[in-house]
This record gives sequence, C-alpha cells and structure tokens, in this order.
Amino acid sequence: MPRTQKNDNFIDKSFTVMADIILKILPANKKAKEAFVYYRDGMSAQAEGEYAEALEYYEEALTLEEDANDRGYIFYNMGLIYASNGDHDQALEFYHQALELNPRLPQALNNIAVIYHYKGEKAKEAGDNDAGEALFDQAADYWVRAIRMAPNNYIEAQNWLKTTGRIQIDVFF
Repeated sequence: MPRTQKNDNFIDKSFTVMADIILKILPANKKAKEAFVYYRDGMSAQAEGEYAEALEYYEEALTLEEDANDRGYIFYNMGLIYASNGDHDQALEFYHQALELNPRLPQALNNIAVIYHYKGEKAKEAGDNDAGEALFDQAADYWVRAIRMAPNNYIEAQNWLKTTGRIQIDVFF
C-alpha cells in the first residue's frame, strides 16, 4: 500500500486528495507522475520522522524524475534529513547537488551557511580560531547569497552579518 493511503490526519488526507487530483489533470508523462508520487510519499515519511523510509522514496523519485528543478528539491529534502541526523558533510553534499540543479534555492544556501556557522563554532570551541573564522566567512558568503534572493528572510543571519562586521549594507537588492 502506498504511504499516502496510510495517512490518517485531516491535513495529510486533504493534501493527498488534492495531489491525486492534480496528478490526474497534470499534463505530464507517466514517469513524471510516478516520480511525484514517490516524492510526495517521501515528504510524508519525512514529516513523520521516518527518515530511512523517506530516503528510499526520494531515491526512487530521483531514478524517475527528469526535471532539474524537481531533482533539486529532492536533493534538498535529502539534505534536510542528513542535517537533522547530524551528518553535516552528507547534508552539504546534497545541498550543493540541489543548488547545481536549481540555483534559486535560498533555503539550501541558508542551510549550508548554518552548517558552516555551526562548524565554525565547534572549531573555535576546540581552540582553532583561524579555522573558526574561515568557516564563519564561508557561512557569511552563503547567507549573503540567500538574503539577496530572499531579502525578507533570514533576519537572524542578517543581524549576525551586521554585528560581526561581515556585511555593511542594510538593504539587499
């Protein structure tokens, strides 16, 4: 039984019904529709914390999905899973793959920055100030890119950039 038939709350059932209707009327080939079903089931499993199951669905979706932007979102979601499990290096790989396919994902840029910032904090805690500052600079580069794409988002990052002197401007346009 597909995962989407297991959903028991109102929101999941509503989403599933709407997605099924869209799939039926969407002018897409069978392969693209199958990829979407696996992607949708992956999102459902991910939302329930079933990360191994979600990764299986995402991997299957990747074998079917041909659209670069859609593949980018699949890689992005896989990065979210690895980041939430603390595997930051694997998360970075998936976020970078997502950006290669879909460079208009400010959320991937933000998440890369968050990981570099975290690694910078850990380096400083370990006494390696130079490595920490270099990682903070990498985080700043990614945050600036994300903020330029979505200027009303990432307010905490904007404040960090200003307070650390890594950015001098107030408006990102």
